[in-house]
Amino acid sequence: MSKEKEGSFRFWISESAIDPWSLQRALAHPGAGALAAFEGRVRDNHRGQAVEALDYQAYVELAESEGQRILEEARERFDLLGCACVHRTGHLKVGEPAVWVGALSGHRDGAFQACRYVIDEVKSRVPIWKREHYLEGSSDWIHPEA
Repeated sequence: MSKEKEGSFRFWISESAIDPWSLQRALAHPGAGALAAFEGRVRDNHRGQAVEALDYQAYVELAESEGQRILEEARERFDLLGCACVHRTGHLKVGEPAVWVGALSGHRDGAFQACRYVIDEVKSRVPIWKREHYLEGSSDWIHPEA
């Protein structure tokens, strides 16, 4: 496969805001018939508490290495043409994107399955920690399964 025909496969941690439209435009391949995307946003509640904001921290080197490994696994499992995933760190307000995944495939089923696989694996394997700040003034570290 020539370099022009190879898709992009990239996982990274970012302190900057996520721009889903730019990410979607950058993830392109002439053979792609489907792009499935997932955007995880900061919600205003969790376990009955009103959430004001989140702080994300990551062990960046290990996170990016493991994230890249996940994308390569998805590439093989689902015959992907391209895949990208970015996860935010720092202070995020309600409504802001915290994570974005995009998967390109020749057909929708592979793109959908890969997108689900990537976000599930990132949540369980990548060293990223989340601290919720509540409107009433307290905060708490949240486990990945929450």
